[in-house]
Order: sequence, then C-alpha cells, then structure tokens
Amino acid sequence: MNPQSSHACEVVVMLEHGLHLSPAAQIVKTAQGFRASLIIQKGDRKIDGKSMLDLMTLAAERGCRLRLEAEGEDAEQALKAVVALFESNFGLVLPSNSQASG
Repeated sequence: MNPQSSHACEVVVMLEHGLHLSPAAQIVKTAQGFRASLIIQKGDRKIDGKSMLDLMTLAAERGCRLRLEAEGEDAEQALKAVVALFESNFGLVLPSNSQASG
C-alpha cells in the first residue's frame, strides 16, 4: 500500500455567486482536517486549497470547472470530503422558480 497516494477529479461551481467567503471557508476547514495537500486548479492557475487567501483570489464564478488534486496518505478521503461540499452545493439551497404547495 502506497502511503503517498494522489487523487484528482473535476468539479463545477454551481453557487449563484461563485466561490465566495462562506464556501471558501468550508473548503479550507475541510481540507485542513487532512494531512494530504489540496491543490485547486482553474485554467492554468493552481492554488493551495488550504489557503483562504488563495481561494478568495481564485475568482471561481458560477459554472467554472475546477480540478481538485489531493496528495498524501489520506488524499482519497480528503478529496471525497471536498467533492461532497461541491455536490451538496455547500449546504446552500439553489434558486428555484417553483413554489412549495401548502
């Protein structure tokens, strides 16, 4: 078993206002809970996913694709945890045109 594994995947930012302060803080907090490094790539730019400043300057708007790369002994778990944030839309409700019936 290789203690230094590497995992990567792509995600799409679905937040109406892109990766703003609250979701960025969730990424940093989640990533810092793991030993693995987390690199987030937008186009040719790569940033440290454990750095709030880096994430805020990434300017990841709605609809943009990001490549996530984790490396280290718990890289797979770290990547899954961060991807789960994107998949759950960071716990935020997506805007909807439908109204609840009551």
